Amino acid sequence: MPNLDRRRFLSLTAAGVAASSLPSFAMSPAATEEFSFLFMTDTHIQPELHATEGCSMAFKKARMLHADFAIQGGDHIFDGLAVPLSRSQELFHLYGETEQQLGLKVYHTMGNHDVIGLFPKSGIDLTDPNYGKSFFEDKIGPRYQSFDYKGVHFIILDSIGFAPERTYFGFLDEGQLQWLRTDLAKVSPTTPVILVSHIPLITAYGQYSAPPATPPAHNGLSVSNTYEILPLLAKHNVIGVLQGHTHVNERVEFNGITYITGGAVSGNWWKGIHEGTPEGFTVCTVKEGKLTTRYETYGFHADPA
Repeated sequence: MPNLDRRRFLSLTAAGVAASSLPSFAMSPAATEEFSFLFMTDTHIQPELHATEGCSMAFKKARMLHADFAIQGGDHIFDGLAVPLSRSQELFHLYGETEQQLGLKVYHTMGNHDVIGLFPKSGIDLTDPNYGKSFFEDKIGPRYQSFDYKGVHFIILDSIGFAPERTYFGFLDEGQLQWLRTDLAKVSPTTPVILVSHIPLITAYGQYSAPPATPPAHNGLSVSNTYEILPLLAKHNVIGVLQGHTHVNERVEFNGITYITGGAVSGNWWKGIHEGTPEGFTVCTVKEGKLTTRYETYGFHADPA
C-alpha cells in the first residue's frame, strides 16, 4: 500500500475556502458574513459493516449542500488504538480516498480512535515513530489549530489525554492550554468564536447512557479539566462549541455558551441508531454573528443484527 503522506492527504480535500488574512482582533461583529459549514464527526471508516459505503453516502449528500468548508470532528477511523500499524495506515488511506467525494476544504480534529497503538494489544512499541499522535501530526495535520473565516475565529482542540497504563481520557495538557491562552489573547472580545473538541467539554451523556460493565479508571466521556478552559472562554464571544465522541445529538447551555454534540456519521458504530440518533452530520450556519445548526441524515441503513 502506498504511504499516505501529509501532502497527498491534504490534496484529497479540494481547497474550497481560504482563511481570512486579517487578524481576528482587527474584525468587528459587523464584519461577519453569512456562511455555512459542515461538522462531520465519528466516521469510523473500516472495510467492514459497509462503513466505506456509508461514508461515501454521507459525503455525497454533504456535497449537495454547498457549504463553504467542513470540519471533521475526530475518529476518522476504527480503530487506531488497538490494531497494528499496517491496519491503521490502510484505514487512513481508505478515509482519505473516500473523503475526496466531499469536495471541500476540510479541517481535521484528532479523535481517540485516531491515536496509533495506544492500547498494548496493538503490538506497537512506545518507541515506534508512528506511535500515539505522531502519525496524525505527520500525515493529517496539527493536533490543535485556529483559523479565521468571514469574521469568525475557529479553534480546533486536541482533547485526548494519555494515562500511564496506556489508555486515554479527556484532557488538555498545559502546553495546549498555554497556546489557547495566547491564541485567545489576540482575539477581540467581540469577535465570534467557535470551538471544536472531539471529547466534549460539557455533556450530559453520562446521565442517560448505560454504564459500562467495568467502569474505566479515567473519564473518557468528557474533558477532565474543562474547569481550566471555561474562564478563558468567559472573556470572549463564544457562539458555540462543537463536540463529537458520544454519537448523540445533544445541546447543553452553560453560562451563555451552547455546547453542541453532533451525532455520528457512523451512528451506532455502523450498527444502527445510537441513543435515538441516526447516522448523520451537522449543518452549521453563521448569520449576524450567531450560530444555528440542524442535523442531516443521509439514508444509511445498517444490516440487521
